[in-house]
Amino acid sequence: MELVSLNSEPVFGEGDEYEDGDCSVAGNSDKPDSMQLEREFLLPMVGLEFDSFDEAYDFYNVYAKGQGFGIRVSNSWFRSKRRERYRAKLSCSSAGFKKKSEANNPRPETRTGCPAMVIIKLVDAQRWRIVEVELDHNHPLSPESMRFYKSHKKMILAAKKALPSDPVREVHTIKLYRTAVVDGLCKADPRNERNTMDNSKHLILKEGDSLAAYNYFCRMKLTNPNFFYLVDLDDDGRLKNLFWADARSRIAYNYFCDTIMIDTTSLTNKYEIPLICFAGINHHGESVLLGCGVLGDESVECFIWMFRTWLTCMQGKHPQVIVTDQSKPLLIAVSEVFPQACHCYCLSYIMLRVPEKLGGLNGFEVIKRRFSKAVFGSLTTSEFETFWGEMISQHNLRENKWLQLLYEDRQRWAPVYLKDTSFFGMLPVSEGEGTTPFFDGYVHKHTSLKEFLDKYDMVLQRKYLKEAMGDVESRNLASELKTGSNFELQLSKVYTKEMFEKCQIEVEGMYSCFNIKQVAKNGLILTFVVEEQQEAEANEKEVRHYEVLYETTQVEVRCICGLFNFKGYLCRHALSVLSHNGVKEMPSQYILRCWSKDYRRKFLVDSAISVDSPLQWHENLIRHSLQVVEEGAQSEDHYEAMMQELNSLLTEISVMDKNYMCNS
Repeated sequence: MELVSLNSEPVFGEGDEYEDGDCSVAGNSDKPDSMQLEREFLLPMVGLEFDSFDEAYDFYNVYAKGQGFGIRVSNSWFRSKRRERYRAKLSCSSAGFKKKSEANNPRPETRTGCPAMVIIKLVDAQRWRIVEVELDHNHPLSPESMRFYKSHKKMILAAKKALPSDPVREVHTIKLYRTAVVDGLCKADPRNERNTMDNSKHLILKEGDSLAAYNYFCRMKLTNPNFFYLVDLDDDGRLKNLFWADARSRIAYNYFCDTIMIDTTSLTNKYEIPLICFAGINHHGESVLLGCGVLGDESVECFIWMFRTWLTCMQGKHPQVIVTDQSKPLLIAVSEVFPQACHCYCLSYIMLRVPEKLGGLNGFEVIKRRFSKAVFGSLTTSEFETFWGEMISQHNLRENKWLQLLYEDRQRWAPVYLKDTSFFGMLPVSEGEGTTPFFDGYVHKHTSLKEFLDKYDMVLQRKYLKEAMGDVESRNLASELKTGSNFELQLSKVYTKEMFEKCQIEVEGMYSCFNIKQVAKNGLILTFVVEEQQEAEANEKEVRHYEVLYETTQVEVRCICGLFNFKGYLCRHALSVLSHNGVKEMPSQYILRCWSKDYRRKFLVDSAISVDSPLQWHENLIRHSLQVVEEGAQSEDHYEAMMQELNSLLTEISVMDKNYMCNS
């Protein structure tokens, strides 16, 4: 490796802050050129690239002139043998402080130690990239005095020499290797709108949103090669839609891809940020992010673009069940992009709208109870029809359009019609249950895109940390057993802590089931009726009858309540029938591996992912790191040894990165 020297060799004769002389040519009144027109959004950003060092310098100089400060090359890095510059720091002319002079009348100190700067680096031996930026100054800026800065005078002199017969203007050809994100985000910013065009189908961003989005995507692409994003621009280059997903979301989809929720809460509630999220359920029964984006318009076209982009990001692997809000554009878009998926409406969203849609009616509390009884208390479709009809007729609700629409779509949201669909915990089966949006508590009505991106990584880190802690706790801590059932003991050894506790409630509930009777036999299929005592209104008790089918050869069981498909574990009624027939352990087909403590470690990665891909690297690192965490948490000695090794490894990686930068 070649030695590297650090020096402050100037390129354009930087030195004193001001230079005397006739600089009146800078005060022209001509219209600014295209670069000047764009200067308010062409801010120095990490990731911008240029054809040469001079172009990078010119770019920062143009920006500086517009803001009202001068620049200079404060540091340069060279490869010592060839004197080839490969890195440089361009600073505000007020950066640092001058050396003390021995003269009798030294010049007064004009520098302020200003931190504003950009650091540029040579990449691919031909382009210069901005790798670090600081925009804040510690002194006032004055665009009026820009003509006195030496760096700006160099621009003017070059313009004079190049175009002696034309009015003096700045002449620059700055070739930026900018992605479509820059152009689209900039044109989406209201500050850059120079006409009265209709923006109803485009993203309307607040000040700072476009810069925050672009900086975030640049940072992620530089630090996370498997980060995916895509922008949707119209014919004028304005931003319509935007989608992104990090490596963890793309990895998670390989595990939790069967049932997904497309969360459009922000769109429905008219939040400032039109956020759309794709989420699944992990092995702890918690929501896991599978990508998100912002939508310029709630149209079929925009939804189709978003869904196809998400599908491309996930390597074309289709989900089996999709849950969305009740919306005609969503219905059309899902049927277009996911024609084979079972599309259902989110019952949680519907229940939340009951007070809004029916709250003004006379007898609302009674209507609400009857509505819940029809939704959660119906074991058969005929019961649902009866309960629903009684609610409509007794409260004169035949003209209520919202209820009419719900009834027409009942096969997409009412649990009694969805017993053959596997929801893996995404469908509530009792009043009070609900699906919580992934960013609940972090996104509010007036949250801007910039504010959302500022907290985005923090939210994901908290969610990932919670999942990792759940993994460790599930594998290392014994679950508390509350019954003597073999079913409970069996599941405690297999399931994560959270999922075991949910199953445990059903095992305990077996004690409320009684009078198990066989009422029919059809070949190998036996029909049982299980009675359960439940809480009713006014603290009264009622007995309900549940029909359970039991197949003796394959030891298969199915209850009319449908809990296994809704939640992914057997109900108390099915467990009671198994126990009644002498089954001591839960059949293997009812122990889902997606709730297993070691699910991620045992899961076979999709064969489409190559061994050398970042997806596979991420997967292998996760598997091994979980083992490190487990071993390190065994004792204080283990913990200290692991921490020492991890710190050494991080130091080694840091040295590798520095060596790479020096050689690039």
